[in-house]
Amino acid sequence: MTGAGAQAAEYRIEDLAHASGATVRTIRAYQDRGLLPTPERRGRANVYRETHLARLRQIADLLDRGYTLASIKELLEAWDAGRGLGGVLGLVAEVHGPWTDEEADRISRRELDARFGGRQDDEAIAEAVELGVLERVPGRDDEFLVPSPQELAVAVELYGAGVPLPAISGHLRELRGQVEHIASRFLEFTTEHVFARYLGHRPPTDSDAAEAASLVRRLRPLAQQTVDAELARAMRTFATRHLHHHLGAQEPAIAEDATRPVLLPARTTQAVQELVGAECVAEFVAAATEREVQARTLDDLTATHAKKGIINESP
Repeated sequence: MTGAGAQAAEYRIEDLAHASGATVRTIRAYQDRGLLPTPERRGRANVYRETHLARLRQIADLLDRGYTLASIKELLEAWDAGRGLGGVLGLVAEVHGPWTDEEADRISRRELDARFGGRQDDEAIAEAVELGVLERVPGRDDEFLVPSPQELAVAVELYGAGVPLPAISGHLRELRGQVEHIASRFLEFTTEHVFARYLGHRPPTDSDAAEAASLVRRLRPLAQQTVDAELARAMRTFATRHLHHHLGAQEPAIAEDATRPVLLPARTTQAVQELVGAECVAEFVAAATEREVQARTLDDLTATHAKKGIINESP
């Protein structure tokens, strides 16, 4: 690298690779795809500047956030055309930012074992890491990062109440699938009715992206508030029903036009959604159930008739 100041800094491709963390091969590939400005040709060498380094860092940040090179190229072309990228990057940061006020914590292996009865269970640890309940700390075999201390606390309480660790893991996997379906539906709903008008351009204009980011901040807590309220209502309904069942209390009669929530495995809901669309899942399940009930009723009537016929034919 040569030059007296940051504005005048110059890099050979090897120096640019070292400063950016990218490889020489990657830098050349970005050039071929039009993601990097053309370097200055000086003699037999290409000379890169701070603008190239800044662009490489932008690309790396967007890749970390899950964007493809094709979509990154669209964003950067909009930036180069003067349409602005600040609002878009603000929207990206808003969506990728934390969706909870909960702060991650650390826990030692000794403390973790103590919380779960004092016995070491490497299989359970591996399962927790796979589920993301725990994250390994590089270079520290005896310490873990806990992204959600609340989630770990729930597992501790369930274990203390007598629920085996494999059952807790299985329950979390099932619950996660159902919650991901809820999150997907909420995003589809808000995109259709709120964000579609901001996302008509690819990439959106700077002002539209900034306004969409503001809406994300306003709508972010609504999903959790809705789920909290509905979960509280459903828990009261089902807990009362379970209590009545185990105490032998008579279930109240169900009105003919009443509805009752039913829990389905996430894979079943997903399969139905792929068949008929998210908006028709409940109608499809109701129709399929009704058809099954009718089929079983017909089978029972046929079996009863056949049985009566055999009896009548007996001497």
